[in-house]
Parts: sequence; structure tokens; C-alpha cells
Amino acid sequence: MGRVTDRAPSPAASPPPVPAPATPLLAPLLSAEGQALLAELRDHDPAQELALATRLRREHPAELVSAALAQARLRQRGVAKFGAEDAYRMYFTPNGIEQATRGSVAAHRAARFRALAPDSRVTDLCCGIGGDAIELARAGLAVTAVDLDPLTCEIALTNVRTLAPDGPPVTVTRADVLEYDATGADALFIDPARRGGRGRIFDPEAYSPPLSWAVDAVRRAGAGAVKIAPGIPHELIPDDFEAEWISDGGDVKEAVLWHRREGGRGDERGDGDLKAIVPGTRRATLLPSGATLTGRGLPDPPVRPVGRFLYEPDGAVIRAHLVAEVAEDLDGGLLDETIAYITADEPRPTPFATAYEITDQLPFGLKKLKALLREREVGVLTVKKRGSAVEPEELRRRLKLKGPHASTVFLTRVAGAPTMLIGHPAEQAPSGGS
Repeated sequence: MGRVTDRAPSPAASPPPVPAPATPLLAPLLSAEGQALLAELRDHDPAQELALATRLRREHPAELVSAALAQARLRQRGVAKFGAEDAYRMYFTPNGIEQATRGSVAAHRAARFRALAPDSRVTDLCCGIGGDAIELARAGLAVTAVDLDPLTCEIALTNVRTLAPDGPPVTVTRADVLEYDATGADALFIDPARRGGRGRIFDPEAYSPPLSWAVDAVRRAGAGAVKIAPGIPHELIPDDFEAEWISDGGDVKEAVLWHRREGGRGDERGDGDLKAIVPGTRRATLLPSGATLTGRGLPDPPVRPVGRFLYEPDGAVIRAHLVAEVAEDLDGGLLDETIAYITADEPRPTPFATAYEITDQLPFGLKKLKALLREREVGVLTVKKRGSAVEPEELRRRLKLKGPHASTVFLTRVAGAPTMLIGHPAEQAPSGGS
């Protein structure tokens, strides 16, 4: 078992521009020549890569050019997850960037860890390229990061040292997490691999490590979290864990199982949303606002006629099965018992759903829709659907719309009947969440 340990410089020290000493597998890229190449390739056009590579190989070793080009491509992909400021200072592997946590989500989780186990060391099992370890260190937590792949370990250490140079001590250990001794850890974070040779893995027991192993490891530690796929069946969630679904910009990114042993360290700090981990609770958290909603054990909302407003719940709310909570807050009901659209008569601000004002309700039919949109001079149509097999792009192609106005059509079911609802986004007052 290899082990690499590094302590960050004191806050008074000026961190070097690149991590040092260079790790063996990253050394060429961390050299002055490698850094100059990466800087030159930062904004390169992939379509011109062949000509660019030919020119660069006249000036630099071919292997270094290939490595720099590969890293430049990965950094361009990394911008979507980490932002340009961080991504262009980080190092990636193809698998690492695919499975890495989005920076905003990792920062949210790090804040919860800080509330859960303040002034402690978090052991990050299956750390990958270090996305979570970076944010844990930035949150002021000491980190022990563990992964089996040697290059991944080197990249994780380099990334944490580069982006959190003034944080607490960071240790990166190369080990099989199934054999790693986490005894004495204050809290565990486990991010099992959910992709294999054939793509995504849907069976939690086929994760690496399996979900049951990860859950037991967190229980033994007394506090921690396990990252899981957002589509996990609710019946597989352990009763002694809180389940949190997280969306960012409206897109569901992941789910996390949180646990803290009753009476454990920090349990007296159980006031407030971030600090409270209640076994059996379902939570939806929306980023970047941080609005969070927890279940109240409500029954399914009633089905009712279409009102003036339609609310489309955030994906995290739907995945967490919290549509009833949002419907109650909006004094609304469902269009159909199987469809997660809420209808209400009055506009109410909510961070957990997007509001639309409905102007027309029609039975499904292309000719009727085309005639109405032509009469309204609609040239830009947003198509949303739930409970309909119609493809939005095909519908827009067949409608052949022209005109200066925009509209939204919902293809759905109302009390079981295929229906088209036409409207537009409603103005909503700003609203916080709790």
C-alpha cells in the first residue's frame, strides 16, 4: 500500500504557482515546459488540434505534447463542473472527470460536513481526482483521501494542494477501500463507482464498493455520507439515514445518504437545516440558492381541475417524493394522479417549482394546436411533456411556426385524458426556502 502525505503551508506562506515536489506520473506536465504548453493550449480549438499538434511537436517532446493536449481537452470539459478558474488549474483523467462531483455540489456537501463534524478529519473513500476533498479542505476540514489508482492519487493530491493551499493537513493514501482501516475517522464520505465497462450501474449492490458495505462503514464511523445515484428506489434507503437529493440550476445531480449516530460528536449542534440529520427524512436541496425542503409525511395531493397556474416542481423535489409538500404550500392539486404537475388558482412564490400562467386547455390534437398558435402568431414554442410519447423536436418540426411571439405548451394528461395546456412563464416574487 503506497502512501503520500503532504501538509499545506501556513497561511502566512506564499503558495507556489504549481504543486511541488512534482509527483512521478505528473512530473512532465508540472515542469516549466509542461506548464507553458498547458497555458498555450488553454483556449485551443479542438478542430485545429492536428495542425497545432504538428507544430508543437517540432518544439517539444512528442509525449509531452500528447499529454498536454489530452489534459487541455479534459480541462475544457471540466469547466462545466468546476468553473474556468478552478478547472484550468486542475488535472484530470477521463474517468475521473466523468465521475467527479460538480464543484457547487461538493461545496454544499462540505458545508454540511463542517456542521456535522466541525474541527475534525473527514476520510474521503474513492476520492477520485479530489473534487470533494478540495471543498472539504476549503471548508476548513482535515482530509484523508483514499483511492486505488496511483495516477488518480497523485492528481487528487496535486489538485487539493493547488486549490486549497492554506487548508488543514491533507493525506492521500493509495489503497483498496475495502481493505482500508478507517478506524478513528471522525466522519466518512464514500463515493462508490457507479460506472462500469458497459456504462452506468443501476444496481446499488453492483457499485464499487457495494452500497451495503458503504452504509455499514458509515455506521461504524458514527457519522458520514454516501453518494448514490438520484434514481435509487426509496425502499433501498436505510431507515437510519437521511436521504438528500440535490439539483443545480434545475438539473438533478446526485443523491446523498447522511448519517450521524444518536448522541455522537456534534449531536448537540442539531439546530438548523444543515446541522440536523434526522433518520428517515427525505430532503430536496436546490443550488445555487441553497433552498431546502424536507418531507412532512403528507399523503398524495388530490387531483383537481386545471387552475390558472401550473407549477413544474424541481427535479430534486420529484426525486425526493416531496411534490405533496409543494402542493400544500401552493394550495394546489395534481392534474393527474400519475403526473408531477401541480395546478393552483392563485400565484404563490416558491423556490421549489417554476410557475406558468395557463391561457388555454385543449384535448390533444396537432391541427387544433397549430391553428391556435398560428392565430396567436407564435414563432418560438417551448414544449414540455409528462405522460406523453410525443417528441418535442418532431412536434415543432410539424407545426412549422412563424411569428414574433413565444409560448409554452405542456403535453400531459388531465385526469387521465391526453391534454395540451398553453401558457407562459409567470412572474414570481423572490422566495427563500427552509
